[in-house]
Amino acid sequence: MQKNINIKNRRARFDYEILDTYTAGIVLGGTEIKSIRLGKASLSQSFCEFNPSGELFVINMQVDEYSHGGHYNHKPKAERKLLLNKKELKKLRKEVTTSGLTIIPLNLFINERGLAKINIGLAKGKKLYDKRETIKDRDNKRDLSRIKKSFNE
Repeated sequence: MQKNINIKNRRARFDYEILDTYTAGIVLGGTEIKSIRLGKASLSQSFCEFNPSGELFVINMQVDEYSHGGHYNHKPKAERKLLLNKKELKKLRKEVTTSGLTIIPLNLFINERGLAKINIGLAKGKKLYDKRETIKDRDNKRDLSRIKKSFNE
């Protein structure tokens, strides 16, 4: 009876060019998983960053407080640790430090086993003219689909 939870970061693909994607587990505490299962989370304005000991954390991810949590509730904007293989962490850290790329959360979902997972992307920031190109392509596709629809009717 579990509904499908898929919380997306809509600005990520507009502001960044995604080069590579990974699926990571996320360490949650207390009532955070209950809030995520209710769909009360947001990935806008969030990013990932390594701490000095080499662990990857997601920063600025909003998980609203659980309504029935009482004084055991969690902090809404706490840093949350991401779980990846050592090889993947090493590769990501190398790319971020040498190439100047960034790691952006793309979407948060609950898998078939009931665990919260997050898709992260190794990304390169887009310039303003790239964003304009994206908008133009989207408008052209929309117009083309309208023309096809009117032609078929």
